[in-house]
Amino acid sequence: QVQLVESGGGLVQAGGSLRLSCAAAGSIFSINAMGWYRQAPGKQRELVATVTRGGSTNYADSLKGRFIISGDNAKDTVYLQMNSLKPEDTAVYYCNMRDFWDINYWGKGTLVTILS
Repeated sequence: QVQLVESGGGLVQAGGSLRLSCAAAGSIFSINAMGWYRQAPGKQRELVATVTRGGSTNYADSLKGRFIISGDNAKDTVYLQMNSLKPEDTAVYYCNMRDFWDINYWGKGTLVTILS
């Protein structure tokens, strides 16, 4: 049974930074892509950023320049560096990994709260 374990969420003042981590516990055969999504209160889950096994990245347009995603294929771990945080970044952040067969794995989410 594969589990994705997220860490790094919490409370921070606007303008601050946080770094989220997500590691796969258990074996995922051939991860093709890793990513982060978020869901704010009363809103749908949305893409934050993804990174492929080859290192190609994709970001939500509104987050380019503030958030940086990176992956460690050897450790089955994905990171999200979040800078210049705003109150509207408050959300539950979910880790996602997709394997060779396009099976998606999700973490349980980590809460990020930005204080104005």
